[in-house]
Amino acid sequence: MAKVTFISDIEKDMENIWNKCNKKPKFGNFKINPSLEKICIGKKFEEAKPELEKYLKATYDSPYIETFRKVMQELWDKIEVQFFDRMNSLMKKEYKKEIKSYITTLNICPYNPLEPSFIVSLFYPLQRAILTCGHEIMHLYFHEFYWNEVEKRIGPKKTGDLKEALTILLNLEFIDLWLTRDGGYNEHKELREFISKTWKEEKDIEKLLEKCIIFLNNSTES
Repeated sequence: MAKVTFISDIEKDMENIWNKCNKKPKFGNFKINPSLEKICIGKKFEEAKPELEKYLKATYDSPYIETFRKVMQELWDKIEVQFFDRMNSLMKKEYKKEIKSYITTLNICPYNPLEPSFIVSLFYPLQRAILTCGHEIMHLYFHEFYWNEVEKRIGPKKTGDLKEALTILLNLEFIDLWLTRDGGYNEHKELREFISKTWKEEKDIEKLLEKCIIFLNNSTES
């Protein structure tokens, strides 16, 4: 079974900050502190790194990050087996890789299917932070088992939209594990409603994906 390990790593945090300052996320309207943008925008990572380290020093010298890391690990450990059992069943695939979760001081939490890893924000309430884990891990499943075949049929843009919209299923099958809802992005509202309706009619991920591909192929969005 897959295992999630939470890690405090200032280097990973700085890389996330620098990356998001110089390359805005595809979805959502995230705001970054102008002080961080001033440090990072238009500079190479190694050039921005000394100032970033100074900016983050007080946070990393405080007890908050290590306390957050320990609490996240403890909370996740309590639901981990249940989560992966359900997600394996939902996705009809068993994800077996060890996953790293890095802590960031941004409110932007990307994932990396190649490592595999995802990032969770120090400044999220605990329920939202645990939900973020489920959200990003669901993306890892999609990349591992379905992305390539779906992309061949609808292209990378719509495949990315589908990957994000599928997290509506967290509200239908997992909400008891974190007691809060996955809100999704406004641009996926119609697709999320379609997924929710279709899933309630028949809980089969392969049939759902096929119907979503047809839905997106008929969509006027590029």
